[in-house]
Amino acid sequence: MRLKLPRPLDPVRSLKMKIIMVLLAGGGSGLIWFYLWLGWFPIWTGVTATVIGVTIVQFLARGMTSPLREMTAAARAMAQGDYDRRVRATSADEVGELATAFNQMAADLAAADRQRRELIANVSHELRTPITALQGLLENIVDGVAKAEPAMMQTALAQTERLGRLVTELLDLSRVDAGVAPLIRHPIDVSSFLDDVVREAEVNAAGAGRDVRFEVAASRIVVPGDRERLHQVFANLLDNAARHSPPGGTVEVRAGRRDDHLLVAVSDEGPGIPPAERQRVFERFTRGERASADGGGTGLGLAIARWVVQLHRGTIAVVDSVRPGCEIHVTLPLRAQ
Repeated sequence: MRLKLPRPLDPVRSLKMKIIMVLLAGGGSGLIWFYLWLGWFPIWTGVTATVIGVTIVQFLARGMTSPLREMTAAARAMAQGDYDRRVRATSADEVGELATAFNQMAADLAAADRQRRELIANVSHELRTPITALQGLLENIVDGVAKAEPAMMQTALAQTERLGRLVTELLDLSRVDAGVAPLIRHPIDVSSFLDDVVREAEVNAAGAGRDVRFEVAASRIVVPGDRERLHQVFANLLDNAARHSPPGGTVEVRAGRRDDHLLVAVSDEGPGIPPAERQRVFERFTRGERASADGGGTGLGLAIARWVVQLHRGTIAVVDSVRPGCEIHVTLPLRAQ
């Protein structure tokens, strides 16, 4: 059991007063003992020295405690939602280090609050679009303005599927933030794995009415990884490529060894991604200039893809393409790390 030492100065509400009391208790008692040992005690000289000492301590302690007062005021402002307050950290002692750490904490909290607000706004916007479309379709059917024809039901189904994708991706995003997404690694035959992903992408493209052709060229390579998570990554990449390819376009998937990594390239014949936006497309709710007229994706797919690839200790990036369009490279280590 840890021994709790007494803290007699806790009731004192001022750090300056604590410093003064410590000096008086230490230095004052020492001087008194010294004077008593000599047999004389100059009253007025002792009082004058004490007053001068207290004044000097008051002046010096004010500069020592001002960062603490600023931190107290800033912390109270943060409790009210104001994360813009900062503390002047100029001293090189422990209080200065505390002020620097406090400023960093305030900046992190401000960034987290901004991301939270952006997330709420973006999720609200993404949910509103399919819900509004579904509501309009159902109201037309109920009012007798339109009949429940297969084409209309297909549109309603597409909006429902979009809602389902958004909910699934938001759940994945919560796992990203919570850091509770363990990988279940198994050896994956890259050739057969990509064939399965492409086969599914062909069915989805045909169901969405996209006239796109897929070509696969993969070497016989085995890579360790979470098959379900990696399937999610490449399914998203192929869906994006098919969505942005022109009618009759071709989506190419190439896989091969590069040093001690597997390199998978997915390219399309769409408008491509400007170099200035190639990093931003992997951020949450960012769709860039390639968002199609049908509303595109949710803006979360590539962010989740980057998270999954990074969990595998790999990389994902948009690179310059040898042909018109967009090309994305995914590298995965050939050995589990």
